[in-house]
Amino acid sequence: MRIVFMGTPDFSVAPLKALIEGGHEILAVVTQPDKPKGRGKAVQMTPVKEEALSRGIAVYQPVKVREPEFIQVMKDLAPDVIVVVAFGQIIPQAILDLPPYGCINIHASLLPKYRGAAPIQWAVIDGEKETGITTMQMDAGLDTGAILEQERVTLAEDETGGSLFDKLSAVGSSLILSTLEKLEAGTITLKPQPSEGSTYAGRLTKELGDIDWSKDAVSIERLIRGLNPWPSAYTRWKGKTVKLWAAKALPQDAVKEMGEDEKGAFGQIVRCDRHCLTVQTGEGLLDIRELQLEGKKRMDVEAFLRGCPMAVGDVFERRMINS
Repeated sequence: MRIVFMGTPDFSVAPLKALIEGGHEILAVVTQPDKPKGRGKAVQMTPVKEEALSRGIAVYQPVKVREPEFIQVMKDLAPDVIVVVAFGQIIPQAILDLPPYGCINIHASLLPKYRGAAPIQWAVIDGEKETGITTMQMDAGLDTGAILEQERVTLAEDETGGSLFDKLSAVGSSLILSTLEKLEAGTITLKPQPSEGSTYAGRLTKELGDIDWSKDAVSIERLIRGLNPWPSAYTRWKGKTVKLWAAKALPQDAVKEMGEDEKGAFGQIVRCDRHCLTVQTGEGLLDIRELQLEGKKRMDVEAFLRGCPMAVGDVFERRMINS
């Protein structure tokens, strides 16, 4: 099929590769404008743009896709279908109506659950046992279009936002090929999304990672895993920011072994030795496995404590916004 591909981050790259290698003709790639990143604020291309240019594919980067000039560009390209994967702008009706097979979105959840910008991370944070990929016929709503196909993915016990990102990108790459084949053959049935079970996965913010130690250990562990690698979960220790990359909520019997007299305040370190850094939460204990002091490298607990000694009684605190 003749395809215009719309996508921006790393998640979109694997589906683009799959479409190319699957024999489809990519007429053009549409991606977000380049932006300055990092401490040096050097302007960087989007991952999808880099991939497209490496393959000699034309790239368009409209500030707003609803502008008449860009809509005319899309009309001139005359695609059979537009494939959209984490593009980052709302697609106007004039573009949705343009291709004969419509605009097909690869969405990283089992719709109608987790509509919105960050379905992957919220599935981990919320403790879901499974999630998946949905290919959807786009309409004017926010992830409300008819379902074409779905494939389920089971979350591992130690799943992170990053590991689930990789799994779902691979699943989306294969599912879009299946969907387009069936769509062209006329063998696919559109299923309207049910109104029941809809949830919204809002955008991630850095403030979301500020750990509230009064919450239970299981919830904090899931937050750490869900926000790994971005935007990351963090806390404060002696005025410095500490990012937490891996942790484990201890089972209830491990909590009992410590005894009530050893229970600390929320965020207080209650065990600390060469291999162990355990923190009191609102309910249960959190065993920290991997962390990073500001300005330093990410380390396991043993390496971290060699260079930055902590002690029982030290307290992790929330980082005040704008501090």
